[in-house]
Amino acid sequence: IIQMFTYKIFNNIAEDGLNILDGNDFHIDEIDPDSLILRSQNLSNDDFNKSLKCIGRAGAGTNNIPINDATDKGIVVFNTPGANANAVKELVVCGMLLSSRGIIQGNIYSKTLSGQNSVELNKSMESQKKNFKGNELKGKTLGIIGLGAIGSLLAQTAEIMGMKIIGYDPYISIDAAWRLPKDVEKADSMNYLLNNSDYVSIHVPLMDATKDLINKETLKKFKKGSKLINLSRGGIVNNEDIIEALDSKIIDNFVTDFPTPELITRSNEFHDVILLPHLGASTKEAEVNCAVMAAEQISNFLNDGIIVNSVNFPSIKLGRKTKYRMVIINQNEPGMIGKITDEIGYKNINIADMTHKSRDAVGINLIDLEEEPSEELIENIENIDHVISVRLCKLVHELLVQHVLAQDHQVCREKALPLRLDEAHPLLVVDVGQDLLFQTNLEAFLDKSVDLAVQEEIVGEAGFHQSGLR
Repeated sequence: IIQMFTYKIFNNIAEDGLNILDGNDFHIDEIDPDSLILRSQNLSNDDFNKSLKCIGRAGAGTNNIPINDATDKGIVVFNTPGANANAVKELVVCGMLLSSRGIIQGNIYSKTLSGQNSVELNKSMESQKKNFKGNELKGKTLGIIGLGAIGSLLAQTAEIMGMKIIGYDPYISIDAAWRLPKDVEKADSMNYLLNNSDYVSIHVPLMDATKDLINKETLKKFKKGSKLINLSRGGIVNNEDIIEALDSKIIDNFVTDFPTPELITRSNEFHDVILLPHLGASTKEAEVNCAVMAAEQISNFLNDGIIVNSVNFPSIKLGRKTKYRMVIINQNEPGMIGKITDEIGYKNINIADMTHKSRDAVGINLIDLEEEPSEELIENIENIDHVISVRLCKLVHELLVQHVLAQDHQVCREKALPLRLDEAHPLLVVDVGQDLLFQTNLEAFLDKSVDLAVQEEIVGEAGFHQSGLR
């Protein structure tokens, strides 16, 4: 009914996610959107338009987004941890099987038998199948580096498959710890994990601290004949060092989702590198999950200032107490809350509720006011030193009701939208579909410039009659 915010799409985003934005009355703006939603698109400062307030990354990794630049401009960057966890987990299991059972090599050999009759075919297969003999996963030890959403889910599946599990994550969250099977051995160091694992699977983000995490020195710690699986990020593993380790038989196989020219050459010549074209999260289900989560995060932030799963801002949430909420982003400097509230006090506006959170160099405030702030007040707060941005979130429900009743009252009759009076409170409740009930003050409704006959008809249907209506 009302177009509230705008978004711009990069990459193919699942329709289920876009439907959430459209259902919240967002519309596409290719020039100056409030939000961006993307997957693997590489962003630069040039993509940060004047109105941009947030970015939704439909996936876990954010190394395709200049995070520091976004933070400096007060742009919140979201990712979707866990939304693709099952897809990646299943591919890790597939990678362990592919590296253990000669499946790919056997498939290649089988295709060479074209033209043989049944007798010749059976004889050829029986004579050569010993060359593709592998090992089972049951009873083997899986080392998992990084025990977040994917790592903890992988541990659960590996345990069901009868594997022993060693986990290493010095920064494990409480939620992730609760998801781990009780028999997972917690390694005190990565070297211990590498030295005792038959399979090693990496699940950490790419950052300065994890670049070339697997290198010549760490590869010396691997259990001889082990297998390495990297579906996380390419830069975490040094490919030249991996090839040397394969040559020296330190590791037996390398499975990666990130092909490079040297790895392709190695795979073609020795068949001990299994290459996948970035398939980790490439399932219909994962794409839907990521798109839905990213869209919900964008909608919640733009409508109410709520932040969950941001990589550069603190998580923050506050239940709405009034219909006027100010979202103020500032540099994390001392005295900012006092300066902001002083400006509000000078205008004799009461604060119904507020909260403040900070993270590193940035802070955010959600402030619910009992009356609408003036443009002058907003400008005064914007002019405070170290304030990055100020915006007003008017309660969307109120805006929608006012629009339906004051601007487009025919919608109520044409769509036969039910209206009723809430007997417990002097509020008119308007059902505008999609299971959403919006409430507006009855007196305010009657003051709107709506045809009086229509007012009488609607209010009469609600079971309430206002004297003076004709």
